[in-house]
Amino acid sequence: MSAALLRRGLELLEPPGRAKAPPGLQAGRAGPRAAGAARRRKRAPEPGRNKATVKGRVVKSAIEEYHKKKPVNHLRENLQYMLKGRRVADKAVTEQVLAQNIGRKSKDQPPEKTEKKKPEGTVFTEEDFRKFEREYFGIP
Repeated sequence: MSAALLRRGLELLEPPGRAKAPPGLQAGRAGPRAAGAARRRKRAPEPGRNKATVKGRVVKSAIEEYHKKKPVNHLRENLQYMLKGRRVADKAVTEQVLAQNIGRKSKDQPPEKTEKKKPEGTVFTEEDFRKFEREYFGIP
């Protein structure tokens, strides 16, 4: 048996002198389903203009709508804004900011500068080699 049929049956059995409870305080409406029932209830039609009719409607121009939605190029204004406040920070300040932003990970560390090794030349001359050959091998 549904709740609506049960309510109607109770209304029939009610004594005639007892007045009905206001609609907001009816029994069975205080449960969790009360909010859902209120949402499902159809709204009464509001007085006002009927939106289904064409009377009073202004026709929009497609060209005007296109021009309204057309993207605007702000490049010139942005460049003027950027060039207006031209201040260069001190070298020491920029170095400090860069040093603070360097992380502890090895990938964040700047590469170490390695000094190029100069090719090592010999200390001995050709005369020294000939002299060594004569002494060691005994070749005149």
